[in-house]
Amino acid sequence: MGIELKNPIIIGASNLVLDLKMAKKLEDAGAAAIVYKSLFEEQLHLEAAELEEELHEFDDIHAEMTTLFPNIEHSGPKAHLMALKKLKESVSIPVFASLNCTYDVSWVEYAKHLEDTGIDGLELNFYAAISDVEKTPADIENQQIEVLKKVRDAVNIPISVKLSPFYTNMMNVVYRMDRNGAEAFVLFNRLFQPDIDIKEEKLKMPYNLSQKGDNRLPLRFAGMLSCNLNGNICSNTGIHDGEDMITMLLAGADAVQVVSTIYKNGVIQITRMLDELQEWMKEKGYDKIDDFKGKLCKKNVDDPHAYRRAQYVDFLMKAKAFLKKYPVN
Repeated sequence: MGIELKNPIIIGASNLVLDLKMAKKLEDAGAAAIVYKSLFEEQLHLEAAELEEELHEFDDIHAEMTTLFPNIEHSGPKAHLMALKKLKESVSIPVFASLNCTYDVSWVEYAKHLEDTGIDGLELNFYAAISDVEKTPADIENQQIEVLKKVRDAVNIPISVKLSPFYTNMMNVVYRMDRNGAEAFVLFNRLFQPDIDIKEEKLKMPYNLSQKGDNRLPLRFAGMLSCNLNGNICSNTGIHDGEDMITMLLAGADAVQVVSTIYKNGVIQITRMLDELQEWMKEKGYDKIDDFKGKLCKKNVDDPHAYRRAQYVDFLMKAKAFLKKYPVN
């Protein structure tokens, strides 16, 4: 996004940084930047409706109780903005806001409010649960690009977009957004998915922490996109240790976002990852990240089929060798 970072590790949007003491620990451990918890417009509407219902639950019981609670306006985004501003004032590393809205006007309005907190950049979280069967992929993509253009015109801070992998042609979507104001791309959003409790026979929503190895898809797209964009690439999902981070940098990512590994291994994991990066660079003889970043992106590798479906076909053709190594009893 044009912002110089001291290293490639960014703390992704989560509850980790709601506690200012924790945010400071993350900074001290070596985090280069922080993305504050996403501001979801739908959540604000739901919280406002719930508060309104609670405030007026007993209004009609008898006349004396109609003024028991004052008619206050739900704090909504004000509390979020105040907490974000305090975070920005509490750390010395860059702080980014994350935004997800329902309506075009809300994207612009909230983006302006977030900019006023003094943040260094804005992450547009383009996640949408589509339930309209008649809405085409083109409709969804064009709407998101229009939102990007409107927000770009409304604010003066850098903008990144955080995308899910569920586009018909991810390459085309990124290229179009790259031409319409996005200065970085976070690939990919890890979406919350429901599960079913077969004992209780009901839906449940388990914690959705990533696992090591979940970085293959963002690795592939980082390799295909990084050498062909004006904007930067930040890889997200399944990045748990220094090895995962190094693979992303070799593919061409400029930075990585981590969350799950901090929940699993603690704040110290940031320091471990940076130590692993430094040890690897020393072993390989690299003085700086730019010496190897993108070395294995699609543009720089000799294999014309790298990152393409041909790799899958090649794997199938070598099935005998695979079965020999991993015999099935």
